[in-house]
Amino acid sequence: MSMTAIDSDAARIRARIPYSPITDRPALRLPGDARIAVWVIVNVENWSPAAPQPRTVLPPPMGQPLLPDIPNWAWHEYGMRVGFWRFVEVLRQRGIKASFAVNGSALSLYEPACRAALEAGWDFMGHGYVQRPMHRLDDEAEAIRATIEAITAFTGKPPRGWESPGLTETMATLDLLQAAGIEYVCDWCLDDQPVTLRAEGGPIVSVPYTVEINDVVMSAVQNQPSDEIFRRGVDQFDRLYLDGEAAPRVMAITIHPYLTGAPHRIRYLEKLLDHILGHEKVVTWTGAEILDWYQDEQRRLAVAGNAP
Repeated sequence: MSMTAIDSDAARIRARIPYSPITDRPALRLPGDARIAVWVIVNVENWSPAAPQPRTVLPPPMGQPLLPDIPNWAWHEYGMRVGFWRFVEVLRQRGIKASFAVNGSALSLYEPACRAALEAGWDFMGHGYVQRPMHRLDDEAEAIRATIEAITAFTGKPPRGWESPGLTETMATLDLLQAAGIEYVCDWCLDDQPVTLRAEGGPIVSVPYTVEINDVVMSAVQNQPSDEIFRRGVDQFDRLYLDGEAAPRVMAITIHPYLTGAPHRIRYLEKLLDHILGHEKVVTWTGAEILDWYQDEQRRLAVAGNAP
């Protein structure tokens, strides 16, 4: 019996990351015997005011989509005009450097915000050139190249990490990213520790990301109350902190200026971060710092003869 195209693709995807129970792996160690590494990802995106919006908060009159969609575009634009600057202050006050997932085209469109992220020492990650699924691009490799080039020109160095718009990937995305020099990705939300993925040209690391402690899911998809990021985030952290006594874990907190940057939500991000920082044996890192730690741990384990 011949394999169907779906079976073949499924086999290719599983071959990138063979199944590995977290309980069966060589023990990783965080500095100071920390239990958990927490990273905060701020997403900045280019939503065209003339095109259908990636997310909406207000349904169109009589259910008929209309363009331009000014109310929903303005909902997003508020985040860049106001909400983003709340993030800058909240994170500065707590000494946390964010990972900055940014569309390549947003660097010029929202230059003052991106400049503030650079001055704050945030770690820039590629997030596509515009906010559009990877499957909808005319030339995926060119979009990756243009994004990396734009970030390199703006920051002086190429991004090491990548988060696809909407976490979307085609069968070729991982190979194209690895070939372009990207070292870690966020699209594979399948573990509490970094894991190594297999691309055609060599390995690429998956740094634990999240679809649950993510304000798009909580606020824009599930329509949860304003305090959901605090309630769910505390429960997530507390359990990972407990698990981290046996083996360290990574927790991601994903936020967007137009959602968590809103006046009725921002206090709950503050409360969540204060809860986390109130614990010992916690490190707050960027995605690149988590990558460096994981790579160092793989070298240590290899020397000890315990490489996975």
